[in-house]
Amino acid sequence: MLAENLIHFSRILRDTGMAVGPDRVLAAIAAVEAVGLERREDVRAALAAVMLERHEQQTIFDAAFDAFFRDPKLLEQMMYLLLPKVQGRGEKQNPPRANRLAEALAAPAPKREAPPENPAAQDEIRFETELSFSERERLAQADFESMTTAEYEMAKKLAEQAPLPVLPVKRRRHEASARGTLDLRRMLQGMARQPHTLSPAFTQPRRELPPLVVLIDISGSMERYSRLFLHYVHGLTRRHLKVHTFVFGTRLTNITRCLRQRDPDVALKMADELVHDWKGGTRIATSLDEFNRRWARRVLGGNAAVLLVSDGLERDDSGALAQAAAQLHRMAHQLVWLNPLLRFAGFEPRAAGIRTLLAHVDRFLPVHNLASLADLAQALRKPALNPSTLLH
Repeated sequence: MLAENLIHFSRILRDTGMAVGPDRVLAAIAAVEAVGLERREDVRAALAAVMLERHEQQTIFDAAFDAFFRDPKLLEQMMYLLLPKVQGRGEKQNPPRANRLAEALAAPAPKREAPPENPAAQDEIRFETELSFSERERLAQADFESMTTAEYEMAKKLAEQAPLPVLPVKRRRHEASARGTLDLRRMLQGMARQPHTLSPAFTQPRRELPPLVVLIDISGSMERYSRLFLHYVHGLTRRHLKVHTFVFGTRLTNITRCLRQRDPDVALKMADELVHDWKGGTRIATSLDEFNRRWARRVLGGNAAVLLVSDGLERDDSGALAQAAAQLHRMAHQLVWLNPLLRFAGFEPRAAGIRTLLAHVDRFLPVHNLASLADLAQALRKPALNPSTLLH
């Protein structure tokens, strides 16, 4: 009975988006057998130790544990009497981040049989339902980490349509236009063909979108944010050809060609097959150093901007993060750091990696919901502030 309860509990966690496979279920059974069933908190700690990947999942795990396992009066006698608890009076309100848990604990809706087709109703008009304004506004402000599965899928589609974060820049080359500066060369060429006719011709500087380089942290602590940001970058790639995308965890991988596929599902599947360090550790210094050596000269021409998407939680002990970030800052037109940790009002750059990176970036902006993606274009148009002021 113990094994059956733990298997069912692991399915609940898996439905919330946590990677709980058969290996972790076996480890959970062994852990509970090792600590015994005398104390509830020992059981909770043992399961958390083998089932959690990162600290951010603790809130969802605690809510799932309290909701799934009811505490009978004689807990010391029976784990097998712990019954699933869907709802009840006097329960504590779940935190906002437990939306996926509520969705996982909900019983699946019964399938309804399709009504017989009515030949007379084949010509009826069908309307496609869309999100109302209030629903879109609520979804835009929702944190990616707290979204349900359905909301997360909808957010992926909306992220593909977010506005471009860069504006066209003037180039040295000129092009013909209806108004602007008189183009004397074209006017004289016209007079050579028609000597008795003088037609004014105008020219203006050519405007092009600057190249955009995106470096995305795909470590375990960034999984939910990096996955959705990849959909945002896929939308940028389809509308702006000069986008180069790299992902990094313990190594750096160029996935630019993958994201050029028109279908986002095909593009992300190709990226999954190419990248082998999803949800792993983070080696920011090593990854930035490899980018500087192998790719910077190829992709950072033409006033290219760099978007660095990472929480800055460095796990590389090489101590070369400051040097790599400084070199990248020198080669890029501007280095923009997008950090989901800025969603917290009381954020302070206490981690060593965050403090090191802040000294070498031009902008420090949040990226945790659809509103932050939409505001990214407006934020990059404002005068840049010195992010190092946050260090004081």
